[in-house]
Amino acid sequence: MDKLDRFLDRADRLLERLERILPRVSAHSAPDWSAAHAFRWERGALQPVAHYHHIGLADLLGIDSQKQLIEQNTRQFVQGRPANNVLLTGSRGTGKSSLVKALLNEYATDGLRVIELGKQQLAELPQIIALVAGRPERFILYCDDLSFNAEEPGYQALKAALDGSLVAFSDNLLIYATSNRRHLMPESMQDNAGTKYVGDEIHPAESVEEKISLSERFGLWLSFYPFSQDEYLAIVEHWLAHFGLAGEPGGDARQAALQWSIQRGSRSGRVAWQFARDWAGRQ
Repeated sequence: MDKLDRFLDRADRLLERLERILPRVSAHSAPDWSAAHAFRWERGALQPVAHYHHIGLADLLGIDSQKQLIEQNTRQFVQGRPANNVLLTGSRGTGKSSLVKALLNEYATDGLRVIELGKQQLAELPQIIALVAGRPERFILYCDDLSFNAEEPGYQALKAALDGSLVAFSDNLLIYATSNRRHLMPESMQDNAGTKYVGDEIHPAESVEEKISLSERFGLWLSFYPFSQDEYLAIVEHWLAHFGLAGEPGGDARQAALQWSIQRGSRSGRVAWQFARDWAGRQ
């Protein structure tokens, strides 16, 4: 009996230490919504993000059609009209994440808020839905660089939340996700092994259907492509002006910008921004 008492006493002390370390989060606890326009889901709670990237829609060049579509969808959303969840896919560094940040800067005064969470936290979606339900603000749930394996818990949670779960989304919540994969999951030739041909009709294997079913639950797809040389140089010019070097890049800057993109194997908005920072710093 003495051994059992000592064991229980040690267990109580251990639990007390854990309670002091771990955050005390109630299922109904909410953050100070006035503290910020952006929040991050961390350790079961919404944490305000006081300083986020203040990029504007006008700073994003070479993606006019994508910008028009997502801005229209977001405008409908903040005005309380029907709008779609959005999947932004394509080449790296072409403005997918920056576009979501720019939308927050554009529509924050209209009540738009952004909640960022990683794919490992998607299993906690019901908690977030409960927190924002009934709020007057309009929330975008932002998932950056999203990709899955089928066995990951976040995959099934997101799939059910988008379309199929008994727990309905609030009218004031949408999901905007970015990914380099259009179908959010790795695909292989083996996926087609079960494909059957009957006459002229093709019946895809169920594994293929499973891999495209998640992306199909986003109502709006936006695809992003590598920039041409002229588009890349126009973005370089824009950011050089941002750093106080107005005017078209001279011969030296133009040549250096092209060499910079070759070294990085990409002509993207991100590469143009990085070059402009380096060039402006050198000047």
